[in-house]
Amino acid sequence: MAHTDTFLLAGVMGWPIMHSRSPMIHNYWFARHQLAGAYVPLAIRPEGLEQALRALPALGFAGCNVTIPHKQEAMRIVDEVHESARAIGAISCVTVRPDGSLLGSNNDAFGFIRNLRRQQPHWRADAGPAVVIGAGGGSRAVCYGLLQEGVPEIRLVNRSAQRARAVAQALGGAVQAFDWEQRGELLRGAALVVNTTSQGMVGQGALDIALDALPVTAVVADIVYVPLETPLLAAARARGNPTVGGLGMLLHQGPLAWKAWFGIEPEVSDELRLLVEQSL
Repeated sequence: MAHTDTFLLAGVMGWPIMHSRSPMIHNYWFARHQLAGAYVPLAIRPEGLEQALRALPALGFAGCNVTIPHKQEAMRIVDEVHESARAIGAISCVTVRPDGSLLGSNNDAFGFIRNLRRQQPHWRADAGPAVVIGAGGGSRAVCYGLLQEGVPEIRLVNRSAQRARAVAQALGGAVQAFDWEQRGELLRGAALVVNTTSQGMVGQGALDIALDALPVTAVVADIVYVPLETPLLAAARARGNPTVGGLGMLLHQGPLAWKAWFGIEPEVSDELRLLVEQSL
């Protein structure tokens, strides 16, 4: 795809949005590839989402990311929803197609799996059950990604068992929902544990789970990235478990969006990761 005479535009829509690290990531790639363009934060109130998305083609945008609180509502607005986004129940990326129509996709699952494999290359999907904690949008993306990789069993646990059952029902038989009181025992024999809740984030309490039953060989992952090491990851590392932080999930979504928008798949380099880490 030739870009010599085009100023490339993309952005991220959310409310609020100025905390987002996405502009830092994408503008790094514009500079790295010596392209004329910009990735901008777009503070869009919920009531203005449809108008904002529909304006993208006329404004010359190649696409945008969508984040809280727009990920579900955007599905109703775009012209076509990719099957992965439909299964996850949310959109994270919108691409403006040549005819001006909008395609909604979800790169969260890809970002999680790519980050998991990058940080723990010896992890195998068939190594054993995965325990996923939480039943929100992040949980659905993680479960979908793990199912696509071939994980044979996902034990899903959430404070609201009803929400966990809804996710399990939506995603299929390999995902089973359990009551919150069972969370500690569910770790027995697990090969992977993933926290998809906001517990452990700066300003939130630590995730309330004891790791005593978890095999020391199991990988422990968190999708929270502020702080870079959550209390869960610190506890896992202290007992010898391999760990995966959440920042890479954000970083590794970007190349897939760029491929859709600009026909380029940029690299998630150590330099980029360090740049973002230093901003947190």
